[in-house]
Amino acid sequence: MGRGKLRIYLGAAPGVGKTYAMLSEAHRRIERGTDCVVGFVEHHGRPRTEVMLHGLELVERREIEYRGTTFTEMDVDAILARRPAVALVDELAHTNVPGSRNAKRWQDVEELLQAGIDVVSTVNIQHLESLGDVVEAITGVRQRETVPDEVARRADQIELVDMSPQALRRRMAHGNVYKPDKVDAALSNYFRPGNLTALRELALLWVADRVDEYLREYRGEHDIRSTWQARERIVVGLTGGPEGRTLIRRAARLAEKGAGGEVLAVHIAASDGLTSASPKELAVQRTLVEDLGGTFHHVIGDDVPDALLEFARGVNATQIVMGVSRRRSWQYAFSPGVSATVARESGPDLDVHIVTHDEAAKGRRSLPLARGARLGRSRIIWGWLAGIAGPALLTVLLNQVVPDLGLANDMLLFLTFTVAAALLGGLLPALASAAFGSLLLNYCFTPPLHEFTVSDPKNIVAIAIFVGVAVSVASVVDLAARRTHQAARLRAESEILSFLAGSVLRGENSLDALLERLRETFSMRSAVLLERTSEVDPWITAAAVGTGPVARPEDADVDLPIGENMALALTGRVLPAEDRRVLGAFAAQAAVVLDRQRLVDEAERSRELVEANRIRTALLAAVSHDLRTPLAGIKASVSSLRSDDVEWSEEDESELLEGIEDGADRLAALIGNLLDMSRLNTGTVVPLIRETDLDEVVPMALGGVPEDSVDLDIPETLPMVAVDRGLLERAVANIVENAVKYSPAGECVLVAASALRDRVELRVVDRGPGVPDEAKDRIFEPFQRLGDAPRGAGVGLGLAVARGFTEAIGGALSAEDTPGGGLTMVLTLPVAPDPAAGRLRAPSAPRAPF
Repeated sequence: MGRGKLRIYLGAAPGVGKTYAMLSEAHRRIERGTDCVVGFVEHHGRPRTEVMLHGLELVERREIEYRGTTFTEMDVDAILARRPAVALVDELAHTNVPGSRNAKRWQDVEELLQAGIDVVSTVNIQHLESLGDVVEAITGVRQRETVPDEVARRADQIELVDMSPQALRRRMAHGNVYKPDKVDAALSNYFRPGNLTALRELALLWVADRVDEYLREYRGEHDIRSTWQARERIVVGLTGGPEGRTLIRRAARLAEKGAGGEVLAVHIAASDGLTSASPKELAVQRTLVEDLGGTFHHVIGDDVPDALLEFARGVNATQIVMGVSRRRSWQYAFSPGVSATVARESGPDLDVHIVTHDEAAKGRRSLPLARGARLGRSRIIWGWLAGIAGPALLTVLLNQVVPDLGLANDMLLFLTFTVAAALLGGLLPALASAAFGSLLLNYCFTPPLHEFTVSDPKNIVAIAIFVGVAVSVASVVDLAARRTHQAARLRAESEILSFLAGSVLRGENSLDALLERLRETFSMRSAVLLERTSEVDPWITAAAVGTGPVARPEDADVDLPIGENMALALTGRVLPAEDRRVLGAFAAQAAVVLDRQRLVDEAERSRELVEANRIRTALLAAVSHDLRTPLAGIKASVSSLRSDDVEWSEEDESELLEGIEDGADRLAALIGNLLDMSRLNTGTVVPLIRETDLDEVVPMALGGVPEDSVDLDIPETLPMVAVDRGLLERAVANIVENAVKYSPAGECVLVAASALRDRVELRVVDRGPGVPDEAKDRIFEPFQRLGDAPRGAGVGLGLAVARGFTEAIGGALSAEDTPGGGLTMVLTLPVAPDPAAGRLRAPSAPRAPF
């Protein structure tokens, strides 16, 4: 039995017609003879959507009791038992009622797919997990009901249900989405034209990215190498020089000219030495391209033009942006340069932009590579050609054109090719050139000609001097090149080491970033930091970057011990000995960063332990006094009532019973707060978010205070809020009781509510002594009481519990000064955008409607 297929209708906002499109798809499938059932569809009271349910088989929902209320959820077991070919499951990001089979509906859908049942579902773009921060910045509403992007990306088909903001607002104004009494509030808040336009753009871009994934898979499966210009994708070739910033900005401007343009910056590094670029400059360019919305890539390749073109065609790029070469004019004699080669070989499907910059023709100032890599294969070949072919061609030229130039001049000309061979290919081609040149001089230019003998002793001395001078000059030239290379390499190493030292001073603690910089610097395939507790224990990966990291140092191409039980392992190639010094600096820095991370973690754990110890100490103090006081009063009253020595009157008995009742109430409130704080600290508070009217909750929260101690001012026109009624009632009760406790005799506490944009504020105003500014945040911490609080007035948990419950339901609680004296507690609650009253919401905060 194979896995079922998932089809998702994606919308930019509620009301665009996702559910309608899903139901239309179901009717089409039924007409084709497909067995299709409705697992869960919510029509939200929309008549046209409700009509579409007619003629479809509905699977009965499962009823779940939670906190005295009955909710209905999709019955997964019933669908599995029915085994249809296709199941319709609305609202993929929905959070199930506690006690359901799974916590999230997308997990229910996974079970159906595993059972071989095809599923058609719906989801809004704001419910994708990766877009939570973006949607909150646009709409001001944090989406708590989310679905992982990977779940949506794994869908076999994704169809965008699109509608312009103006059309959606007209639908709402006509009453096709919400009830008439909710339309004005929705249009002026969540469904503003700007919000809808931004959400629509998010949906279009997300679907476009998914289309790109499909396109890459198709091109890979069919081995298509040519570029399909479906979307502007611009590749920027970076050398690591300062001109890279100019190229990145230029590419970003090109991308802005076309909708959906994408910038990919790529640095091609050789595979046989330190990368020929400044790590510091590459880090700056990486940050710049990411700030401009592009991506940075590091590719290893010995042939830079081929590697760049291969990368561009692999990502289906349409344009390549490169800079004018920094080489000097005479260097073009050896090769046309990377830019010209890429432009020549790009073909008709890739446009190449060569951008001028301030560094053009000033020479390369990149970091030197190892000795062999510095010369390179092409330079060594040119050195041998200059040392062997050059003297041979010179011999032909001198014999045919200027046969009587003189032996001294002939020797100088041959010496020129020896020096050229030393400059290009090093010492060996120069020595070979000197030997070959001396043989040619002997054979072709010293009597007797065309024989390897010399008749004149003076010519023997001249040839010997030529060989000596040639060898000396070649040695000096090669030594100078080596010394220049060593100086440049030391300068490069100093730059890397200073950059590492600067990262230490800046307190950079990202181990992955450091290993990534190490991998790029040495052009390796992967870098991994391994550690073990002792020599007999297995190695454990502390951090790793790149592809195919090893699990043991002995499996790596390069391994460097760090202390006794830690090692740095690299794969990709074997490094020369001269690279190990810089590698050792990276290794030492990696160990320091790892130790720093662990110290930070230990400090955080210590802080948590200190806080827990402080709470335990305060709790013991509270139990030793605040619990003992009411218990003592209850004990005394009960003992008095049971005493046979005293004849109590009815009035006395009533007073003693009232004291028992008051003490029990105090104990109940105290233990309730302790239990609530324990639930908050352990994270076991699971709110049930529902649309609620404040005028239904607040009066119920005033049962613990005298009737004439509070004035209520809650307008009936307030919008509904999305909260957990029980938690809100407890929070308001604690706030009001605290305000009444500190209010002067005869002064009533004012509880007033008002609406402000997408939130409702509940203000609890008292005329008590107030709180200093420096203590306004501290009063919300557990076991905090003002210095003038009487003993036995509580353990200081009321406001801490109130803030904890408020934040759990997506609100906020803060303290302000009351004008004229006193303290005002401001309880901010989110407005419920969903008009379907009584509907289950996300567990911890409000979200937009479906």
